[in-house]
Amino acid sequence: QLQLVESGGGLVQPGGSLRLSCAASGFTLEHHAIGWFRQAPGKEREAVSCISSSGGSIDYADSVKGRFTISRDNANNTVYLQMNSLKPEDTAIYYCAAKEVFSICMPSFYDYWGQGTQVTVSS
Repeated sequence: QLQLVESGGGLVQPGGSLRLSCAASGFTLEHHAIGWFRQAPGKEREAVSCISSSGGSIDYADSVKGRFTISRDNANNTVYLQMNSLKPEDTAIYYCAAKEVFSICMPSFYDYWGQGTQVTVSS
């Protein structure tokens, strides 16, 4: 059974950092593009960052460029999202998702989804 599990969310003060992890089971993550997406209350799900299977292609939303870094450890079947300089507007449920071919970094293009992890940025 193909499964993605996110972890690492929590409550952090503005300016703080968190590292999210996306672990895969039931399939080999290195053969898939992975995306991080987020959904705030009352808002549509939006793309945060996507990475190709090799890691050679990466996209970031303008709102997180320079603050967030996506990376992957194919040997451990895990993708990470390092989030620095967090802002209250980063508060959302963060999801990772997988697809076989890297293309447009949008939720509708991704096939397999995790359950999400809550990130709250507040003083």
